[in-house]
Amino acid sequence: MPLSDASPLPLTPEARAWLDTALAEVAADPAAIRTRFPAVRRHCGRGPLPDGRTIDEAARVLLLAALPLRDQALADEVAALHRYGDPAEQRAVLRALPQIDREGTGRFLDLVRGTLRGNDNTLIEAALGPYAAAHLPADEYRQAVLKCVFCEIPLARVAGLHDRADAELTRMLGDFARERTAAGRPVPEDIAPLVRPFTTTHGAM
Repeated sequence: MPLSDASPLPLTPEARAWLDTALAEVAADPAAIRTRFPAVRRHCGRGPLPDGRTIDEAARVLLLAALPLRDQALADEVAALHRYGDPAEQRAVLRALPQIDREGTGRFLDLVRGTLRGNDNTLIEAALGPYAAAHLPADEYRQAVLKCVFCEIPLARVAGLHDRADAELTRMLGDFARERTAAGRPVPEDIAPLVRPFTTTHGAM
């Protein structure tokens, strides 16, 4: 979906008019996002989209992408929206990170790290999108994957896993699987594909 174009969203005429106005206001005055961002669900609704997001989440991403800020000013504004937002607003911020960090600096990693220390599975999933896959250091990425396994978050929802899986992650998941088996507890089926490519050199799980 083009981040500068709300037309693909299934909005009523009234909701579309509100969002178009809000986007123009944010582009002209960044401070406008502080009142428009929380109001999105009330004006645009929260129905599901085919890509797994909700309408309000996608609309909030558009507002974030419209911010005419850069560098520290952008980081401060986005951090404040995340800090004071409800979970739906926080999910939108996390999913928008690849679009708003236009230079690919990784400057928003603290938002990802703070989320991964929490226990809200929906936020953890949102944090482990393409931004985390591109910028999280290897050891932190492995720990995040292991946390998903503990929290029973399907690994198919973790971005970049096919490319970032390595022998050390395999070892960690293998240890987890053996501990679960020894305790008579089920082992999540979705860790097997990650372990299998390395079993020839690291032993079977």
